[in-house]
Amino acid sequence: MPGLEDFKPFLVLGLALGGVFAMNGVGLVVLYRATGVLNLAYGAIATTGALIAWSLLGGVNQWIAYTACVAFAGVVTLAYGLVFGPPFAARDPLVKATATIGLLLILLGVMLWVWPPSTTRTYILPTRLHYFEIADVRVNWTQILGMIFPIVVTAGTAVFLRVTKVGTAMRALADDREITAMLGVPVRRVEAAAWLGSGIVCGISGVLLGDLVGLDIVGVTFLVIPALAAALIGRLTSLWVTLVAGFVIGIVQSCLTAFTRVHIGTRPLADYRTITPFVLAIVALLFFARRRPLVRT
Repeated sequence: MPGLEDFKPFLVLGLALGGVFAMNGVGLVVLYRATGVLNLAYGAIATTGALIAWSLLGGVNQWIAYTACVAFAGVVTLAYGLVFGPPFAARDPLVKATATIGLLLILLGVMLWVWPPSTTRTYILPTRLHYFEIADVRVNWTQILGMIFPIVVTAGTAVFLRVTKVGTAMRALADDREITAMLGVPVRRVEAAAWLGSGIVCGISGVLLGDLVGLDIVGVTFLVIPALAAALIGRLTSLWVTLVAGFVIGIVQSCLTAFTRVHIGTRPLADYRTITPFVLAIVALLFFARRRPLVRT
């Protein structure tokens, strides 16, 4: 079994990655509450934006490159919402979610064509060059941002939904779209704000992931799965439960990397770390199901 010293570096990385999972989960929850769409293309949008930033580095100022990543994610997400949101508005949530898989596949195909996976790509944010040590573990400021920024995003989103007119309209849409529209709320504008905000959060996560884990196209694209698991644990309603779930998923998944000498069958336990989001989501959903009161019919 690994000792405490073996877990320290993975704990730091897990907190940073868990923060990104949590931030993406919050973006998914806000979009779902406002539009009823579970955007499964979230990871592909973030990855494409990060690859665009990587391509621009060296030719333009680095901050322009990173801003391009955020702008791309915001524009693509908003464009999808404006074009496909209204036609799918009355459809079931499953149909809406399935439609976003088409966007995922398009972006994945473009990425594999423009940026062949045979080349290893990564970049170093300026925040990575500054670090300090905690308990003999080097912690850089990219990792700190990965831990702190999701908390700021979640708190800011909660306040926005509570005190602003647009946020109140988003909460009303989550309850009943038709009644909200009958009350004179500009539904499409409110939904457009949700799409744009969700896209901006997606772009920021892409910038961070390019430094934290590199730009493996398939790997980063499907990092939407831990974010989706966090959102499901939050039952697609609670921002704070989603935040905590994202951190827990990141920590557990990262710390399992240390179990290279503990085997299940012929494979080390570390090889099974990618199933962490599924296991935790299933356990949480079963727990919530047990707490639901029985209703006699």
